[in-house]
Amino acid sequence: MSAAMERALRWWRGLPLADRRAIAATLSEDTARAIVERWEEWAHPGQLPPPGGWSVWLMQAGRGFGKTRAGAEWVSAMARTMPQARIALVGATIADARKVMVEGPSGVIAVARDDEPVVWRPTSGEVRFASGASAQVYSAAAPEKLRGPEHHFAWADELGKWRGTAGWDNLLMGLRLGEQPRVLVTTTPRPTALMRRIAADPGTRTTRGRTHDNPHLPPAFVAAMTASYGATRLGRQELDGELIDEVAGALWTRATFEAQRAATVPPLVRIVVGVDPPAGTDGDACGIVAAGLGRDGCGYVIEDASVSGATPEGWARAVGACATRVGADRVVAEANQGGAMVKSVLLAAQATLPVTLVHATRGKAARAEPVAALYELRRVWHARAFPALEDELAGLSIGGGYDGPGRSPDRADACIWALTALMLDRQGEARVAVM
Repeated sequence: MSAAMERALRWWRGLPLADRRAIAATLSEDTARAIVERWEEWAHPGQLPPPGGWSVWLMQAGRGFGKTRAGAEWVSAMARTMPQARIALVGATIADARKVMVEGPSGVIAVARDDEPVVWRPTSGEVRFASGASAQVYSAAAPEKLRGPEHHFAWADELGKWRGTAGWDNLLMGLRLGEQPRVLVTTTPRPTALMRRIAADPGTRTTRGRTHDNPHLPPAFVAAMTASYGATRLGRQELDGELIDEVAGALWTRATFEAQRAATVPPLVRIVVGVDPPAGTDGDACGIVAAGLGRDGCGYVIEDASVSGATPEGWARAVGACATRVGADRVVAEANQGGAMVKSVLLAAQATLPVTLVHATRGKAARAEPVAALYELRRVWHARAFPALEDELAGLSIGGGYDGPGRSPDRADACIWALTALMLDRQGEARVAVM
């Protein structure tokens, strides 16, 4: 490439995307095509291979992120740099592999450069590249077809849809040509055993991305998807590319949260802010969750105002601000971590608001079980999605285990205290000692 072209490309890379689009519209077809074929100029973070000696590149991203385009471009680059390469293209089904990975609008045929045409032979399922490299289409649903062939590289698409592990195992056993065999996995994450296994492998490098990370998507589409799904489990998985798992024996399932989001919150007869104070300021969160009791007798979680790393005065101000916003009648705070100090800082922040201190006389799971039972009876609803809180609740399991984010379920504890005070105290079910 000439020095002038290199300077032009550096200038091009520095332009905002909107300016690049406007300029591209004025260029000749040949010039525009030459620029578009410079994939590295258009790719956004997460679409380019990670550095280092990885064996598996796991691209775990939401829909519309550009996973297929990135996969097809990577396969084309491998074929270009290694003319003798034999490449496996593996989809969940043979139809998926053909229609998406090969023939699709972002497949290997579509991304081929004008001077590097590919030949697609549908009857044999083979792609021949201009360099001499070849790729063969396979189905993860027919794992025996992968038992014998050997490959230098592989592209495995939508691995979250694969059934069982036989397709992956046979693919890896045949990935033994060349000095550094590699496989790219492009998928929207799903909590399957295979996904967890691949993500945990020390040879895997993971890149993540969200739907709205792709600047080439229509803004109206991104806005509509966000408005429809937002922070729900489906949205976090399909749009944000999060791997959301279920904990064995969990007291709460994520399906419960999805099913019990209130379209509207009825008039509330009482509102309580639950507080789980941190033991220090070394990163633990102060759980601050507001809940109300509706006239229909159901509980409604209405706000998660938790804060991390704050001083006692800082989280006390956050509690007071939350209580003011929601019009709380009372603050209920766990007093196991310095009861007198907790009450004094809360009263200093919100002198007119009654503060009740409660002592945890039982373990977290024992305190949580009566509240979880209320959810099972469909007597507790969430006013909207609370991703961080719901992750913690879903990490609490029968028997006292916690397998959620962070060292401690601070938000979950605050929520449990609030709902206990609202719905269980009067029945004597929670056995909470009140000072």
